[in-house]
Amino acid sequence: MLVFTGGCGYIGSSVARWFLERTNYKILILDNLSTGFEIHAQTLQHFYKERVEFVHLDLSDTQALDALLQSRCAKIQGVLHFAAKLLVEESMRLPLAYYENNTLNTLQLVKLCVQYGIKHFLFSSTAVVYAHNNHSISEDTPLNPINPYGASKMMSERILLDSPLSCAILRYFNVAGATRFNDYSSPYALGQRALNATHLIKVACECATHKRPKMAIFGTDYPTPDGTCIRDYIHIDDLALAHLEAFKTLLSTSKSEIYNVGYGRGYSVREVIDKVKEVSGVDFKVELQDRRAGDPASLIADNTKILSQTAFKPQFDHLEGIIKSAYEWEQYLGKQHV
Repeated sequence: MLVFTGGCGYIGSSVARWFLERTNYKILILDNLSTGFEIHAQTLQHFYKERVEFVHLDLSDTQALDALLQSRCAKIQGVLHFAAKLLVEESMRLPLAYYENNTLNTLQLVKLCVQYGIKHFLFSSTAVVYAHNNHSISEDTPLNPINPYGASKMMSERILLDSPLSCAILRYFNVAGATRFNDYSSPYALGQRALNATHLIKVACECATHKRPKMAIFGTDYPTPDGTCIRDYIHIDDLALAHLEAFKTLLSTSKSEIYNVGYGRGYSVREVIDKVKEVSGVDFKVELQDRRAGDPASLIADNTKILSQTAFKPQFDHLEGIIKSAYEWEQYLGKQHV
């Protein structure tokens, strides 16, 4: 059995899908549904039946978490920790909430894993932990997060590396797209359902499906070719497969490692918006606004380590495909009235 915290969220549920598809593990999903959606657990249960169990639980409820892990520890082969607050702008306004939810809850979870002999831990981290860098970022790039979200993840990483657990820390670059089981005409698919989303590709696709009247580019004076931020976008299915291969490697070596998860190629905000318009055939209004606090100019992965040390091989490495799946997902959500 594997425990997935935050397994009703966009990333947690998509990773769970690939673990269920390619391994024989049972998965126990823990989620407080503050940002996750129970329909994601129900979707997984529809396909994988009794191999998926969902427990509504907040990680800050240490007593309940303790009781659950104590009762299941003999069966738990690993924990995959996705539960977190993750909005950069919100973290600038509510820093203590981020340290409490992300760092303190991780500390309590790690302590319980140590207490009950759960040895393998995979942690969902972020490229935002890195210092500002206009070049390809390796795992050895100095850490210097410029917002509380990144700082909360950096401190959580330190806690894990100082613990006796064997851990794989995956530093995500920008995750986008959606996963499908067959096609989106089926009522079963997984993607970003977040209300008031801030992720660029989702926001642009919401504009293309007329869910938003307009969108904004935050900052046009960055030291980049077109003045807008550059990010390395990775398809959610490749991110999930990276988790699977990193976890397999962790089990075989029991050696703690940190991996960047991206494609090693960046696109600017303007390039992404133009591609969404091209894929959708819809022109929508884009406003130019001032920079947002806490946004680095450029984040591009050096993914050499995960490609060389695990069996991960990207399968969906093209911006148009990422955007096409995200756009189809937004069309699907419109039909579902979600």
